[in-house]
Amino acid sequence: MKILKNFVVFEGIDGSGTTTQLNLLETFFSQNREKLPLPPFHKTYEPTNSSIGQMIRSALRKEVPLEAETVALLFAADRNEHLFGKGGIEERCGRGELVVSDRYTPSSLVYQGITCGEELPLALNRDFPGPELLLFFDIDPVNAQDRIASRELKEIYEYLDFQIQVRQCYKNLLPALAEQGVRVETIDASLPPSEVAREVWKTMEKLPIFKG
Repeated sequence: MKILKNFVVFEGIDGSGTTTQLNLLETFFSQNREKLPLPPFHKTYEPTNSSIGQMIRSALRKEVPLEAETVALLFAADRNEHLFGKGGIEERCGRGELVVSDRYTPSSLVYQGITCGEELPLALNRDFPGPELLLFFDIDPVNAQDRIASRELKEIYEYLDFQIQVRQCYKNLLPALAEQGVRVETIDASLPPSEVAREVWKTMEKLPIFKG
């Protein structure tokens, strides 16, 4: 697997706090840019805000009924543009920016692997580069469900039985990614957000981009 330097990915089950931690990391960079020798920072996420990403989000909200295979194809198309389109991840990493994404190929291999089988997601995502660092935010699915209980509308994957499968699939997948050259670190996502954020930074500051 090709590894894309300066690229970091946050992964976890729904309710694990990946989006919260990405926002906290952005705030950290903003508040400490004058104090620390920090590289340019770009946060991003999947699905993206592109027209393809918006279609995926509509499907996740149950607004548009799509076959599981169609969703897998849309995720791969959205990812291709996210990576290789103008101003995309590859371009930004290549010019020395630190790019951190809330979800990437592991989400497809796990979520679509459950809904439509492993073969299609593997084929669609085989040629995408891996991140330099992957942080897996691990939490008991029951606790994660408590966090998202107040959401007015649950997305198609946000149910306990499904999330139990998701967590196990991540645990099965991560060692294989590590063997392919991705640095994989597990974060205890059950801790308070501020403590999780400290663990995130302690892990990320070891990246070569912070060593000049």
